[in-house]
Amino acid sequence: MNFSELFKQSGQLCKFSPDGKYLANAVQYRLIVRDVKSLQITQLYTCLDAIQQFEWSSDSCFLLCGMYKRGLVQVWSLEEPEWTCKIDEGSAGLTDVRWSPDGRHVLTTADFQLRITVWSLLNKSVSYIKYPKQCQKGIDFSKGGKYMALAERRDCKDYISIFVCSTWLLVKHFNTDTEDLAGLEWSPDSRVLAVWDSCLQYKLMLYSVDGRCLATYKAYDFALGIKSIAWSPTSQFLAIGSYDQKVRILNHITWKTVAEHDHPATMENNNVVAYREVEMKPNVQLEFPISQQTFSIQSKYEVIEGLTMVPLIKPDLNKANPRLGVGTVSFSPDNKYMYTRNDNMPHALWIWDVMRLNLVVVLIQVNPIRCVSWDTCNTRLALCTASNKVFMWSPAGSLSVEVPAEASFQISSLKWHPDGNALLLMGKDQMCMCFLAEESDGAA
Repeated sequence: MNFSELFKQSGQLCKFSPDGKYLANAVQYRLIVRDVKSLQITQLYTCLDAIQQFEWSSDSCFLLCGMYKRGLVQVWSLEEPEWTCKIDEGSAGLTDVRWSPDGRHVLTTADFQLRITVWSLLNKSVSYIKYPKQCQKGIDFSKGGKYMALAERRDCKDYISIFVCSTWLLVKHFNTDTEDLAGLEWSPDSRVLAVWDSCLQYKLMLYSVDGRCLATYKAYDFALGIKSIAWSPTSQFLAIGSYDQKVRILNHITWKTVAEHDHPATMENNNVVAYREVEMKPNVQLEFPISQQTFSIQSKYEVIEGLTMVPLIKPDLNKANPRLGVGTVSFSPDNKYMYTRNDNMPHALWIWDVMRLNLVVVLIQVNPIRCVSWDTCNTRLALCTASNKVFMWSPAGSLSVEVPAEASFQISSLKWHPDGNALLLMGKDQMCMCFLAEESDGAA
């Protein structure tokens, strides 16, 4: 592994371009674009206010910057640096901005979810979509960008509208049997739309493109319900993380449960490899006082033999959004593995074999896990714990690598390069690149 120097960034607004050639990051009101290989600055854009969000277009030709405080959006072109575009929502305000799949339309959401405005960069036309609902995930584009599903709230009822992104025409509008729709997500094959209710009602519904309800799933009643969902890359499985600390796997034929995985605090290591991070403090004796941060604490993984005890944190049920239940679930791009993170066990990462539908690995960290991400090309994942180390796992094993940077650089978020040959590591106000040697077998 080779690490770059540290660069300034603001708000962890750092993203690779979809084609993998560039890395863009925001520093207050400036947007900096670097070449990924040399990390030299290729473009520098100055916005009218502090950048609160930015996004690449799908073809990596344009960048948009959202400045919510002023209700402004600025669009920049990489091919024509002199060209610029400014979108002003005015008194309507701005709460969200995103690209359409074609990279030539900008969607802005006004304050109080009054409307969504579609701005065309091709002919400067403007279209309005009324009644968008403010929820966990109210907009989702199908893979390939043909359809857009939008959650709506009219007359105290939930509805879904399906638009064709090429013309922005409404092709289907139907109501849903939800008390308070919390989110929706297309399957990777764009055939099924998953819709789930708020955490107060355990209800998940699956709709076809023409609005037919294919199935309704409820695991239990009278308790907090769905916390997270994830489609498998092949659309064969739908994983549902729940507040009861279980993840349930539905199949795409009958939409029935094919597996139900628990997250026990104590378990036998039968056919499961348990890795525990162990810190190794430097054995240095000095005759004069010195800061403890002068010598960094190294760590390594040890395999746990026998009984495994997973650290458990008791959530405060008197507070809103308790840290309880499976808050993160994700399939590997090759559909061989799936990881879960139980929020009241923040030190542990659970890795499951998709074909066998059983647990194969548990990683137990010293500090709570902050971010986990699958490699886009190889069967491996990386995670960070707000320390100066990056941790990786693959079927070949696990490793811990210390970033040779200042002791104050603590990695709280990370992203894979689209080619899987580099990692972007982000701290509070700094970032660096980690370049990895290419592995043909996917080993970390």
